[in-house]
Amino acid sequence: MRNYSYIFILLCIVLFSCRKDFDFESSTGNLGFSKDTVYLDTVFTNIGSSTYTLKVYNKSNRNISIPKLELEKGNNSKYRLMVDGIPGNVFENVEMLAKDSMYIFIEVTADAIDANPADFLYTDRILFGEGSQTQKVELVTLIQDAYFIYPQRTQNPDDTYTYESINLGVDINGDPIEIRGTVLDETDPINGNELHMTNNKPYVIYGYAVVPSNKTLIVDAGARVHFHAESGLIMANNASMQVNGTLSTTEDLENEVIFEGDRLEPDFSEVSGQWGTIWFTQGSTNINLKNLTIKNATVGLLVSGNDGTASPTITMNNVQIYNSSNVGLLARTGHIDATNVVINNSGQTSLACTFGGNYNFTHCTIANYWGTPNQNSLLIDDYDGNPTYALTQANFNNCLIYGTTNYSISLKKEGIDANFNYQFNNCLIKFNDFSNQFGSHPEYQFSGSKYANCLIATNSSTNKPDFKNGNKNQLMIGNDSAAKGMADFNFSTGTNDILGASRTNPSDIGAYNFIIFN
Repeated sequence: MRNYSYIFILLCIVLFSCRKDFDFESSTGNLGFSKDTVYLDTVFTNIGSSTYTLKVYNKSNRNISIPKLELEKGNNSKYRLMVDGIPGNVFENVEMLAKDSMYIFIEVTADAIDANPADFLYTDRILFGEGSQTQKVELVTLIQDAYFIYPQRTQNPDDTYTYESINLGVDINGDPIEIRGTVLDETDPINGNELHMTNNKPYVIYGYAVVPSNKTLIVDAGARVHFHAESGLIMANNASMQVNGTLSTTEDLENEVIFEGDRLEPDFSEVSGQWGTIWFTQGSTNINLKNLTIKNATVGLLVSGNDGTASPTITMNNVQIYNSSNVGLLARTGHIDATNVVINNSGQTSLACTFGGNYNFTHCTIANYWGTPNQNSLLIDDYDGNPTYALTQANFNNCLIYGTTNYSISLKKEGIDANFNYQFNNCLIKFNDFSNQFGSHPEYQFSGSKYANCLIATNSSTNKPDFKNGNKNQLMIGNDSAAKGMADFNFSTGTNDILGASRTNPSDIGAYNFIIFN
């Protein structure tokens, strides 16, 4: 029996050694590629890119061996390759079967000083083959220099690290609550004055950056601030913030201030929940936000209380908040005065005025096109009804409040009527009570005095806002909008819309004047 086994093995060796489909010929430069140039999207200096792919095709009827596959800059290249699951910069005798293909995975980590100083592009090539039959695929990446703000770390004896942290008080058990972060410094040895963010180059924040008490964070027009995962800004007690964006003249939003995540690839441009929040803690004061866009946070703005003065703690003009995985603007006992604010695409609620407070919203568009059945656009409550959480006022003048679900507003009153004061003037509100479950609810009597001259969208075809594209945060209203010409001009006099166009009489409900769509 053992002899038969030997004979079988010998026959297999002979047969397979004669099969030509396992012979590999040297490549003659006839490879095909999914692209002739791989553009790796913009990355920050010394921050690794996402992984990009190049597909290589053997279009011939022969098995081939690529004698050399390498980065032109070799081991000095800032690019990294993975071929057939093996990482490296230089590969030899890479085999491909006839009519087969393979993937090459590409990443890069480079410094701005590695890039061409004229255009900040860092380039290299992947070379396939040798000599006159060499084929090339270009690699191109834009490297952006930036100011990096991050917590310091200390190495422990066991080679672990202890990171700088921020104390947020104590929990119900008396234990300290700490998060990873750092305090912004006016004389940082690398970044200079971190409390004055300019438009010279972007800022990238890791962890939470704190504006300390009695200090003011100033953000210049055109500044870009990027947040890593689980990062954000915190205004301490008596800290202030002045965002000084101005109107832009091009689609590049060159004068707008933008807060967003640190993933710059197009695939991440509209992804929610990439970073934490901008947090105004109890006692922060004199907050002025102008021409600011906040994108892709967990909570766009978190407001914990007010400064206790008669003036608004937070003033907002021309502010846009998009793609918040939880809430766009979450205020608890806040004191906010807002004009031309646009909020959309929030996992729970776009605007939450909770725990009472004092609010004035004029010519705002509060929408929610998140696309699940449980979210709404506007939530107002007084928590448990305790007078401490009284809703002193919540005025909505010429506001457009709409979304994909039937009920765009939710009013939750636990205390007495005298402590729950709200008013909607000339607003367009979606409230499709198709089953009449709220017909006798006192807070939703739209013919009453609390809803003066309001338009109620009771179904999908009545009082439509005619947004350009709500799903894509394009909340300009068109010529067919029910909001056109229906605003109270007493609230519009002397104002411009969010794009800088003058409001004329009659004026339009919401943050935008109507336009004719192309």
